[in-house]
Amino acid sequence: MANHRASRPVSGGFTARAFRLLASAITVAVFIFVASSFLSTSHTHSATSSIPHHFGLNGVPHDLGSGRRSVLALKTDPLKPRLDQIRKQADDHRSLALAYASYARKLKLENSKLLRIFADLSRNYTDLINKPAYRALFESDSASIMEESTLRQFEKEVKERIKVTRQVISEAKESFDNQLKIQKLKDIIFSLNELLTKAKKQGAFSSLIAAKSIPKSLHCLAMRLMEERIAHPEKYSDDGKPQAPELEDPTLYHYAIFSDNVIAASVVVNSAVKNAKEPWKHVFHVVTDKMNLGAMQVMFKLKDYNGAHIEVKAVEDYKFLNSSYVPVLKQLESANLQKFYFENKLENATKDTTNMKFRNPKYLSILNHLRFYLPEMYPKLHRILFLDDDIVVQKDLTGLWEIDMDGKVIGAVETCFGSFHRYAQYMNFSHPLIKAKFNPKACAWAYGMNFFDLDAWRREKCTEEYHYWQTLNENRTLWKLGTLPPGLITYYSTTKPLDKSWHVLGLGYNPSISMDEIRNAAVVHFNGNMKPWLDIAMTQFKPLWTKFVDYELEFVQQCNFGV
Repeated sequence: MANHRASRPVSGGFTARAFRLLASAITVAVFIFVASSFLSTSHTHSATSSIPHHFGLNGVPHDLGSGRRSVLALKTDPLKPRLDQIRKQADDHRSLALAYASYARKLKLENSKLLRIFADLSRNYTDLINKPAYRALFESDSASIMEESTLRQFEKEVKERIKVTRQVISEAKESFDNQLKIQKLKDIIFSLNELLTKAKKQGAFSSLIAAKSIPKSLHCLAMRLMEERIAHPEKYSDDGKPQAPELEDPTLYHYAIFSDNVIAASVVVNSAVKNAKEPWKHVFHVVTDKMNLGAMQVMFKLKDYNGAHIEVKAVEDYKFLNSSYVPVLKQLESANLQKFYFENKLENATKDTTNMKFRNPKYLSILNHLRFYLPEMYPKLHRILFLDDDIVVQKDLTGLWEIDMDGKVIGAVETCFGSFHRYAQYMNFSHPLIKAKFNPKACAWAYGMNFFDLDAWRREKCTEEYHYWQTLNENRTLWKLGTLPPGLITYYSTTKPLDKSWHVLGLGYNPSISMDEIRNAAVVHFNGNMKPWLDIAMTQFKPLWTKFVDYELEFVQQCNFGV
């Protein structure tokens, strides 16, 4: 019992002692933790304080120069959105000023001051942002603290510039709107001019095709006349018959008509005969090609021409007209010339509307050049009147034989006025031969009705002169093709000007010719593309021609002429 009692105090003391030891251990552990935490904080502060003050966390630079840091600095600056909005407004108005400056430069405004103003406004925005006082606002990071007073001053200056920009734009808007409209109109006009030029070229080419094509009625007439010639050869052939002496009588009035158009040739003869005071004294020498010879023979045998004498022959009947003598016939054998004419295409022809008409084979047709061989074709004649097949005679022409030619070869109506229809327009005066021989300001004249003194022609040797120049122009360097340029050259200084009332031109292209001028004319000429036998003829002039068409003839009625 005694031992048992003695053991209790020992057990209670042990428990108390263990508790005190545990408390002491906890206290020591807490002390060690606090001490180690303090040492760690001191070390971190020492390492951080060794970095220069213009660096932030992790060595990121601070341009504001502040070394202070706090937990609040880690949040976004509340003034930053406001700064971004002001910056955006400034950038928008700067871009607007640049856009107006660009338009002013593009539109070439007469007031160049506007261009400078808009350029200056744009530059002012850039200069404002680059000011040292405001540069820090844009170069700092999002963790920086910006001064509100600085931001307010920046906002004030931006708004002042925006106000000026809007005011300048408002004042210049009317000028820009008008200039933009003008520029738009100019673009439209330019585009329409391009379309108009293209349409003119296409129209000129189409008109040329219409002018050179054979109408159905004309083709029909030639075929029916040829059919009649084949069916009754004895009625229309002159083979074996003696030649009428009047055909070579120099005391009569002789006319030369070279044509492959049956109806046109008949109108020339009809109009001349009906206006002649003594038609039996008039002799008409009609020359055509072999293909139309039969039709021409029938046409001029179908009626009496009030006693007038008519001779119909083919080019082939004049044996001297061959390639060894005639330069044009020789040139027709040239491969280059054949290619120039007969391989012509639409895209090539419409490139040059001025010279397009010369790309027509008729300009090298021997029928077109027979006018240069009149003395050899009619060796017994002294004078002869040449008539184109697109003319109409309105008066008696015997007065031409009474004109004193003053030793000149050709009588013609001059066409020059001002600087128009001068030699310079028909020949290449950059060529040394042309430049040395002719005066570029010399007055040109017209073919269509021309009176020739054949004796003067033979004396001046005009045919040889024509051959000389035509041979030189084989490569078309002296003049473009046609018969007028070589005519101007051949009869240079040997031309007798006639009164303009003898020959009025332009009824095939000029609608403004006065009717008084036409009524007073001895001969009217349908030169141009609108020939009177075509549908494209000018209606106000066509009756001058149609009244001499033989509508009473059966063959003409069968082919619906005038319908």
